[in-house]
Amino acid sequence: MPFHYDKDADGIVTLTMDMSGSANVMNDEYRDLMGDAVSKLEGDDITGVVITSAKKTFFAGGDLNVLISITPENASQALDGVEELKSQLRRLEKLGKPVVAAINGTALGGGFEIALASHHRILLNDNGIRVGLPEATLGLLPGGGGVTRMVRLLGVQKALPLLMEGKQLRPERALQAGIVHRLVDTREELISEAIAWIKANPAPTQPWDVQGAGVPDLKFGDPNSYGLLAAAPAVLSKKTHGVYPAQEKIMATAVEGAFVDFDTALKIEGRYFLELASGQVSKNMITAFWFNLNEVNGRASATGKRVSKLGVLGAGMMGAGIAEVSAKAGIEVVLKDVSLEGAQKGAQGLEGITPTDSDDDLAGCDLIIEAVFENRELKNKVLPAAEEKALPDAVIASNTSTLPITGLASAVAAPERFIGLHFFSPVPKMRLVEIIRGEKTSEETLQRALDYVRQIGKTPIVVNDSRGFYTSRTFGTYVIEAITMLAEGVAPALIENVAKKSGMAVGPLAVSDEVTLSLQLKIHDQTLADDPTLVSDSPAYDLIRELVSLGRSGKSTGAGFYEYPSDGSKKFLWPELTTRYAKADAGVSEQDVRDRLLFVQSLETVRCLDEGVLTSVADANIGSIFGFGFAPWSGGTLQFINSYGVQAFVERADYLADTYGERFRPPASLRERDKF
Repeated sequence: MPFHYDKDADGIVTLTMDMSGSANVMNDEYRDLMGDAVSKLEGDDITGVVITSAKKTFFAGGDLNVLISITPENASQALDGVEELKSQLRRLEKLGKPVVAAINGTALGGGFEIALASHHRILLNDNGIRVGLPEATLGLLPGGGGVTRMVRLLGVQKALPLLMEGKQLRPERALQAGIVHRLVDTREELISEAIAWIKANPAPTQPWDVQGAGVPDLKFGDPNSYGLLAAAPAVLSKKTHGVYPAQEKIMATAVEGAFVDFDTALKIEGRYFLELASGQVSKNMITAFWFNLNEVNGRASATGKRVSKLGVLGAGMMGAGIAEVSAKAGIEVVLKDVSLEGAQKGAQGLEGITPTDSDDDLAGCDLIIEAVFENRELKNKVLPAAEEKALPDAVIASNTSTLPITGLASAVAAPERFIGLHFFSPVPKMRLVEIIRGEKTSEETLQRALDYVRQIGKTPIVVNDSRGFYTSRTFGTYVIEAITMLAEGVAPALIENVAKKSGMAVGPLAVSDEVTLSLQLKIHDQTLADDPTLVSDSPAYDLIRELVSLGRSGKSTGAGFYEYPSDGSKKFLWPELTTRYAKADAGVSEQDVRDRLLFVQSLETVRCLDEGVLTSVADANIGSIFGFGFAPWSGGTLQFINSYGVQAFVERADYLADTYGERFRPPASLRERDKF
C-alpha cells in the first residue's frame, strides 16, 4: 500500500505517503489512497496521527497534467473531485484526535494544504526545503482549503501577500510567518517530536473550529475593517492591471469567505478555483512556468565539467554582474579591465574575485567571458589576447547582445570553442542566459556552456546565430514599434500605460532610456553598415536621432523620453514629447496600441522559429518572459498566439498589416499551423 499505516503500542498511527513515481502528487491515486486512509483512521481506535513522506520531498502539489485539462465543459466534474479532496482533509482535522504533519521535505501547493489541515506542523530545518502555496504563480489559487485556512490562521493582511505572490518560504521564514509551529534538525526528531506533541495534546481543535472563531483582522460590521476592504482592490489593480485573475480571485475568496462559516468559505474557494482552472490564463502560465521551464532546465549534459576559474573581460555593469554571480557559485573569478582601478570598482570587494588589468592573470582559466562595449573592433582585440593566456581547451564566450557570434569567432584561434553567453541586466536578479551557438561552435562547447549556466543557478535557452539572436532582436521590435507610434502622433503616456496594462514588465519608452537611445542608434548604424536589408525604414530612428541631438540620450544622462530629476525624485515623461509629436487624433485606438506592441513581438518570434534561430517553442516562451519581460500571463510570445487562437491571430495580424505596415503580415508558416 503506497500509504503505509503503522500503529504503535500507544495507538499513534504514522501515515507515510509513498505514492508511485518519484514524488507524492495530488491526483486520482492520491484521492483514493487518502480516502481509504481517512476511513481507516475514523474506524480505528487511535490516539493520534503523524503524517509524513517516504519521498525526499513531503508532497509536490497538484498534478498539473490534470489541472491543465480542466475546461468549462468538464468543470462540474472537476469541482466534484476538488470537493472530495477537501472533504477528506476536513474529516482528517475533525477526527477528534491530534494530527501532526512531520514535514520531511518541500511541501508546496496541495502538499502544504495537507499540512494546514493538521493540528500541528513540524518542519525539518533544511535550507533546501521550501513550503508554501505557489498556485498564484501558475494562474491558480489554492483550492484544497489553502486560502480559507491561511486567512483564518494569519488574518487577511498577513495571508494575502503569501497567497497572491505565491511565496515559497525556507524553514526559518516559515516559522517566523507562523505557518509552521516548530523546526527540528533531523528526520528522527520529526517523528519523535510529533509523537511527543500528540501525547501532550490529546484533543486539539483547529483555530477555525473554535466556537465564535473567524478571521482575526476582518469582522463583519467592524469599522476597523473598512479601510482594508476599501484600499486592497485599488492596490491590487495597480499591481496587476487586471490581467492576473488569480490574484483577484484570491482576494475575493479571502474576503467573501471571511463573512461566512468555514465550510461555506471552502465552497466559495472551490468555485473560484474552478473558474481559474478552466480559464485560459492558468493554462498559459502552467504551460510556460511548468512544462516549458522544466524542458529548458532539463536538457541533459554529457560533460559533467564544472568551471573552476573564470576570466571576465570588462568590469562595467554587465561584467561585474557576471563576476558576482559566478563568485557566489564558488568559482574563482578574474575580472579584467583596461585599468586596475576600473577592475577594482567592478569587483566591489566581493570574495573570490581578483581584479586586474593584465591578461597574464587569466592563466588557468577554463572559461573566458567577454563583456566589453558593443564594438566589434574592441571585442576582436580583447578576445584573442585572453584566449592566448587561458587554458588550451578553455571555452571562449561573448556577452554581446546583438553582434553575430560567427563573425566574432573569426577573431579567435579555435572558433569551435567560441560561443555566445548573453546575460541580462541586472545580472544578479535576471534568471535567463541566452546561449548562442555559432556556425562552428562544437557540441562539447555548447554542453560546457549549459553546465556553467546551471552551475551559477541561471535558466538557459539555446538559440542559433543571428543578428540580435532571439531576445534582443524580438525585444527591439517592441521598442521600435512604440517609438514608431510616438512618431505617428500617439500620446506617449498612452503608449506606456497600455504596455504596462497589457502585462509588459516595463514601458517601451522607459526601457529605451534604460538601454540608452545612443546605443540603439549605434546598433542601428552598425546593422546598416553590415547589411542594409536588415534595417527597417521606420520613422522611429529619425525621432531617436533628434532626441540624441538634443542631449536626451537616456537615463544615464538624466534626460531621454523621461526627465530624471537631479534630486532623485520620481521620473516623469518629458512634457515636450507631447507638444512635439502627439496629435489630438492620431487614429490609433487603445486596442490597436496594445496589439501592435504584443503582436509585433510574437510575429518576430515566429520568424525566428522559421529561420532556425529558435529550435523549440519552450525556448521562445521562456526566453520572452525571463529575458525581456513579455507579459507572463500570456505564457510567452508563442503561447500568446495559441491562447489567442492561431487563425484569429492571423486575421488580426492581417488587419494590423493592412493598417500599419507589412511588418505585421503573418508568415506563410503561421497560416498553416493549428498551434505551437
